[in-house]
Amino acid sequence: MTDAILPLFVAAALGAAVGLERETWNKPAGLRTHMMVAVGSATFTQLALRIVADSGDPSRIVVGVATGLGFLGAGSIIRSEGRVHGITTASGIWVVGAAGACCGAGQFDIAVTAIVMSLVILAVLRKLESTRA
Repeated sequence: MTDAILPLFVAAALGAAVGLERETWNKPAGLRTHMMVAVGSATFTQLALRIVADSGDPSRIVVGVATGLGFLGAGSIIRSEGRVHGITTASGIWVVGAAGACCGAGQFDIAVTAIVMSLVILAVLRKLESTRA
């Protein structure tokens, strides 16, 4: 039972890390969205691994999750007055979903590395972009 619960909590924590960063900057997808995406991805991945004995290939569910994340992210992209907004939010949703899938598969090292890298990218590049403007 614990082996099923831990990945969900780790996924939620990793999603929260990125969600808090996005929330700090008043972005449309914040804490709750990123946590839900990570937990959902972890849940689908755990499901895939549990049913692999019955149906064969768990990668089908992971591919389905990745596709769904693409649609979710696409919904956060807005084109207005010749400018495109929300691409970073969309990519954040995609990375958080991937990290959640890693958690669901028990690959915590990959998930944590992806989230740490994402937070560094978001923080460092925000500073570089603000010095350019």
